[in-house]
Amino acid sequence: MPFELTKEYLEKIQAAISEHNNEFIRTEMEELFPADITNILYELEGEEAHYLVTLLDTKLAAEIIVNLDPDDRKKFLKNFTSQQIAEYVDLLDSDDAVDILNEQPVNVREEVIALVSDREQARFIIDLLHYDEDCAGGLMQKELVKINVKQSVTECVEEIRRQAEDVENVYSVYVVDDEGTLLGRASLKKIILAKRGSKIADIFTDDIVSVKTTATGEEVADIMQKYDLDAVPVVNIQGRLLGRITIDDVVDFITEQAHEDVQAMAGISEDVEEDDSVWKLVRSRLPWLLIGMTGSFLAAKIIGVFDGEVARTPALAAFIPLIGSTGGNVGIQSSALIVQSLADKSGIDTSLTDRLKKVLLVSLLNGLIAATFAFLGTLVLEHENTISLVMSLSIFSIVMLASFMGTITPLVLNQFDINPAVASGPFITTTNDLLGYGVYFLIVYMLI
Repeated sequence: MPFELTKEYLEKIQAAISEHNNEFIRTEMEELFPADITNILYELEGEEAHYLVTLLDTKLAAEIIVNLDPDDRKKFLKNFTSQQIAEYVDLLDSDDAVDILNEQPVNVREEVIALVSDREQARFIIDLLHYDEDCAGGLMQKELVKINVKQSVTECVEEIRRQAEDVENVYSVYVVDDEGTLLGRASLKKIILAKRGSKIADIFTDDIVSVKTTATGEEVADIMQKYDLDAVPVVNIQGRLLGRITIDDVVDFITEQAHEDVQAMAGISEDVEEDDSVWKLVRSRLPWLLIGMTGSFLAAKIIGVFDGEVARTPALAAFIPLIGSTGGNVGIQSSALIVQSLADKSGIDTSLTDRLKKVLLVSLLNGLIAATFAFLGTLVLEHENTISLVMSLSIFSIVMLASFMGTITPLVLNQFDINPAVASGPFITTTNDLLGYGVYFLIVYMLI
């Protein structure tokens, strides 16, 4: 049954910490998964969390620390000495160890590396530190099982046994030549079923997908999804095997990117969490809020230009919300589809001309149906053919215009290497409000 953290349970743990009831704490924590203990740490004060973690087995504590959010982990580890951090880093996969060390000040990072008892682990960490965290080099771990193509299956089995303690999940064995160049892989099934005395050269397959260290996280995720991989090897420009990226690291990357995109679409300019400081939350939301307000002031100015027409026909003012909401909804729908297609690199990229043709056809059909609905709805409410015609033409024009803006804006932003997700939020809504009101009152001026 999944663990559910309740207020009563948390109070019980806090009481045990204050009373230094170590045996009770250890017994309780043994019943939980590392991710559940991580959730408890989020609810404890800094000293309480530090005390709890120091009571746990070092391996378990290391897993718990890896699960922490990076910002919280950085604050949490300030309560630990470099020696304590080094003991945890010693037990982690190299990629997780690097993530933790990259969050520390330079002096702490160097002290920890010097104190790591496993010097091979220290070497792995140093190798990975110079890679950007969002590229394949930054996502990979150095721990893997590789075998020379000239060796036997028996030697390969011995190598798997030797490295089993360091390599958490062995999906397959990578085959290299004398220079370390990746040649292929040997599945565990073939290794187990191979006849005594067989050579790796006889059973390995050269049908292998790899990525270079410079590949982006998005490219790695696309490749692993396309080929349904549990792990993908990472090679340098010469094709030499350097490490591997496992599916759990890619899932973490995809989740983080999706989180950032959702916030961008909502007009939040920084990566924030609900429990961040009030000032940080305000700062992350304020820029787009002010931009949206600026757009509203401009929209009010447009309405003010035509206040004479509105005064003569008050019913026109009642339909202003319809104009704004229709333009905003159509724009967001169009941009969401474009952003989704830009994120999906698995198919043949559609040309701009083809995209616009399709958008034009969809907009035309949507516009005609929406315009008809607007005409009939206005006629029922106002019993006035002229106003119904104004609304019908306005809605048709706005649907066409908003579809075009919702399509072209993400494409333009993408060309300038700006996250196109930002186009799907307040930017599109504000822009379409201005254009929508302008078109609406221009039609009003021409017909009424």
